[in-house]
Amino acid sequence: MPKIPMTRLCAALLALSFAGAATAQADAQEPLAVRPTHVRLGLEKVKLPGGESVGLVGASYLLDIGHGFSVGPTVHGAITGRRGGLFVLGAEANWRHRFGRGPISIEAGLFAGAGGGGGAPTGNGLMLRPHVDLLWDFGRYRAGISLSQVRFAQSGIDSRQIGLVWTADSDFRYVPAERIGTNSITSGRSGVGVDRVQAVVGSYFPASRSKRVNGEPLPSKIGLIGARFEQSLGGHAYWGIETNGAASGGVAGYAELLATLGTEALFWDRRLAFGTRAALGMGGGGGVDTGGGLLAKGSVYGTLRLSRDIGLTLEGGIAAAPNGDFRASFGSASLTFILDDPYNVRVPARTTRTEWALGVEGSDALRRDGNTQPMKTIALKVNRFMTAHTYLTGQTRSAFSGDAGGHVVGLIGAGARVPFGSRWHAGAEMLVGTGGGGNVDTRGGALIQPTAYVGFDITPAVALRVTAGRLKSLRGELDSSTVGVGAVFSFGVASRGFR
Repeated sequence: MPKIPMTRLCAALLALSFAGAATAQADAQEPLAVRPTHVRLGLEKVKLPGGESVGLVGASYLLDIGHGFSVGPTVHGAITGRRGGLFVLGAEANWRHRFGRGPISIEAGLFAGAGGGGGAPTGNGLMLRPHVDLLWDFGRYRAGISLSQVRFAQSGIDSRQIGLVWTADSDFRYVPAERIGTNSITSGRSGVGVDRVQAVVGSYFPASRSKRVNGEPLPSKIGLIGARFEQSLGGHAYWGIETNGAASGGVAGYAELLATLGTEALFWDRRLAFGTRAALGMGGGGGVDTGGGLLAKGSVYGTLRLSRDIGLTLEGGIAAAPNGDFRASFGSASLTFILDDPYNVRVPARTTRTEWALGVEGSDALRRDGNTQPMKTIALKVNRFMTAHTYLTGQTRSAFSGDAGGHVVGLIGAGARVPFGSRWHAGAEMLVGTGGGGNVDTRGGALIQPTAYVGFDITPAVALRVTAGRLKSLRGELDSSTVGVGAVFSFGVASRGFR
């Protein structure tokens, strides 16, 4: 979901440490292996040079790898101040210790990631955040205070602060990689629990009073590309994550990441659905005045099931930044890919491959001043296979070197993977999405990136992969070769199909 797509995100993330631990402890006699997970939310106020303050929200999905340690993807974003559009994506490693049998525990960790935006002076974009938290245990939930340091390399940002933190315990249930493709008798969800994914194309139509940060009026139309990831709550309700980025309209770098909650009613033998939803989260960048970054949306929609696994959705609604000068109506069309639903027991579960990847990608990026400079980005990827060899993918890139702090890319697309030999595989992807910031010349923001790769399987679950591709802006002058290397973790999910 771009800009941060599809995000999100996922967002995001991860894999190498979890891969080894999870594979080693999988019990081959059980249909699913289980690892504890922790969803973590934090809120803190970070000081910028000149006495300015920015309220940051952090969200993490952490996998327990044993002995109190956990790792996983994390995103930080601005919601107060005047830096709406400041996003940082990366990974976090945590250690937690409980004092005896009492309710108090301590948690220490380190986040490393890349990002920027909202005009914040983030240097090359590399952010480090060590922290120590004191938590009170409420059973499956914990809450407390966090002492942290936020530092961006080669910038003036080096802030120490006290914030609030909340965590919730859950489980990550999966099929070990060596059993991918087999039938599985399971109850409940596996993987991260996504029931359906939507690839979204749409437009904002800003109100006449909506402004850019510099006070100029916004264009009458802003094109968007994005993604939504949703999970049923039972009955007709669902929740999810939404991410979008600007693809046209002269606001390259605009991105949003929101949580969404909705309900829908089914008709015509469940082939037609009408629903409504609300979303709340972070948005900004590209010169759009969202104030501190808090963004709210509301909409109505209709979905037509074209087949058991695919649907078409049309949606309309309104969006507003409560603390900024952005108000807009919007319309969108999305292709809905129906994945898993534990409430549908009419068809047998099938095991489907999923891949998480973390890597580094380099390119020679053309800047708006006409110069070309090398740039390196952190790349986070999630691949969900639809057949034995083809998959859908959501990916993000965030710059951490090359004087391009704040450059963020979100991509969605499709790929194919084919094994050869006993441990090798090769593949190709076609990606579309949005990107901007960091003075990189993406103009309106729309991007395409064809990519090919070769991988070596260290174990059935862990692989190393080398990629090569071409990143091109559809309206700007960016057109550069890319090379990358990364670690891939593969696991299976038990899929039935959405109701």
